Amino acid sequence: MKDWMKSVFTDGSRYFVSNPLPKKGETITLWLRICEWSPVRQILLRTKQNGEEAMLPMEWGYSRNGLAYFKTSATLWEDRFSYHFYLECEDWTYYYDQRGISDTPPDETADFVILTDYQQPEWVKEAVFYQIFPDRFCNGNTANDVSDSEYSFEGYPSVRVKDWDQIPSGYWDSHCLDFYGGDLDGIIRKIPYLKKMGVNALYLNPIFWGATVHKYDCIDYFQVDPHLGGNRALVRLSQALHANAMRLILDISINHTGTAHKWFNKDAQFFPEGQGAFQDPDGPEREYYFFDENGKYLSWHQVESLPVLNYTSKKLRGIIYQNEDSVIKTWLKAPYEIDGWRFDVANEVGRFNLLQLQHEIWPQIRESIKKENPQAYILGEDWLGSSEFVQGNEWDSAMNYAGCARPIREFAGERDLLDARHQCRKHSAHPQDAAYFAGRINAFLNKLPTVICQNQFNLLDSHDTSRLHNNPEISLGAWKNAVLLQFALPGCVSIYYGDEAGIGGRTQDVEGCRYPMPWNSDFQSRERYQHYVRLIQIRKESPAFTEGSFQILYAFGLQFACVRFTDSERFLFVCSMEKAERTIEIYLQGLGDWKISESRDLLGQTFVHEDLGGWIKLDMPPESGYLIRLDEPG
Repeated sequence: MKDWMKSVFTDGSRYFVSNPLPKKGETITLWLRICEWSPVRQILLRTKQNGEEAMLPMEWGYSRNGLAYFKTSATLWEDRFSYHFYLECEDWTYYYDQRGISDTPPDETADFVILTDYQQPEWVKEAVFYQIFPDRFCNGNTANDVSDSEYSFEGYPSVRVKDWDQIPSGYWDSHCLDFYGGDLDGIIRKIPYLKKMGVNALYLNPIFWGATVHKYDCIDYFQVDPHLGGNRALVRLSQALHANAMRLILDISINHTGTAHKWFNKDAQFFPEGQGAFQDPDGPEREYYFFDENGKYLSWHQVESLPVLNYTSKKLRGIIYQNEDSVIKTWLKAPYEIDGWRFDVANEVGRFNLLQLQHEIWPQIRESIKKENPQAYILGEDWLGSSEFVQGNEWDSAMNYAGCARPIREFAGERDLLDARHQCRKHSAHPQDAAYFAGRINAFLNKLPTVICQNQFNLLDSHDTSRLHNNPEISLGAWKNAVLLQFALPGCVSIYYGDEAGIGGRTQDVEGCRYPMPWNSDFQSRERYQHYVRLIQIRKESPAFTEGSFQILYAFGLQFACVRFTDSERFLFVCSMEKAERTIEIYLQGLGDWKISESRDLLGQTFVHEDLGGWIKLDMPPESGYLIRLDEPG
């Protein structure tokens, strides 16, 4: 490829669009960057206006550090303004869309997209989330602890774990009824710790009343579990977090409830007999669930304790999200005032064979949430490509397994998280090199508008995956590189509680990622904790990391490099997963006349490099990673 092509760039950020969040009828200016010495003699922005193809000529606006910036204007009348570019040279025309430059006319599937009237939760792009599994984080009030045999669920008694540092049992021993005593007051107690680390947002796994420790089998959506402190504890937590400039989102499953839920009440364990859909076939809650003519109910993935909710019921829609006193709105209102929702198995809500209501339900849920709080974050769980849900009218983001956790963990040396779940894929060949990794990242980002990319919930670990650092095949160097790449991607960052502490765990079962927080260890003096703290500090020092552009520069072997940049800053992320030393050469001229002035990176590491005039030669020790500031000339 001709070197000038590597300088061509645009996106939907404020550095290339005069207003990335325009209203319908607004006129905006769009910019494209290209090196001053390119052979391109005309640039056209190709779009559609009222369904008809339109070509908008671009004119030179200014030049800076060897790059020329061209602009044009457009008035936006539709929900989506899609466009790509024609780059006309003397002997050929090239085409540029989110996939890059080609010499054949593209279709519109990878067009750049500007959304009109999109309500972006603008705080999210600056967020450093900390995900907490409440029972295992901190016990702030022993008076509300679960007692041994306080109740039974599905024939098994509740167990109070007496030793905080005890290793959690597997499911067949504990049945998810082993309680350590973590609660909301414990989280309040640890706010100073979280602030010191640099965290400014919390994501809590379910806190509503549930029989098990994970509480995805909800008993009552309108009651915070009393063993976590109840509703008043949530008020105290929300107020304490907001007083410390921290945000809070809660986890909920509106796809299914537990069989003990008051609407279902299968065994009348917590509510009177005769009440609920299972007990009373003629009761008002019967339509909330799927029952066949024999009284058999639909359960989530054949887990009989999780009956699926039926969104053909307008009454159900009302009580879940439409009514002013609905579940979703109640917790957004005072005195709780949470800042958003994370929806469990969100890609499955409203779907059962011929019944496919997802794209009817989610826009309605979004409308209800945004009317209550336009800045509320709507986060859906989806491990797959979630682009159908994140185009501006449904979710703000998915849990970014597809574009972050899965490709990064695979590049670090694991199998793809989804492949590992399927027996038919466990022994399939799969590449783990940088080119494959770059392809996965680009394929994910190229389907999304930039303002959606900025919302992405970038994670490595969660309550549903083994922790990367607990895999004995993943070295400290590979883990540090994985974290570095997580911080490089567009979007916010999520840290699963205890990852910074090197928390114990096992990879064989999901209980292995839910160990109690090791407060009795001196982890704050250790490398993992310091790695996170420094990256968080750096992230807060420049808008390049929160709303800047993203571009992959190098992907060969097991070496990878990308850049985050604004109009006035450039930051180079480089990592090598190789177990031997390597030397790589990265082309920087496409970024303009920027240079490396120092031999120490932002993480405090020294590195050896050579300036080759538009290229940089960089020595990469085994499993090393750098974050390097580039400087303007002069």
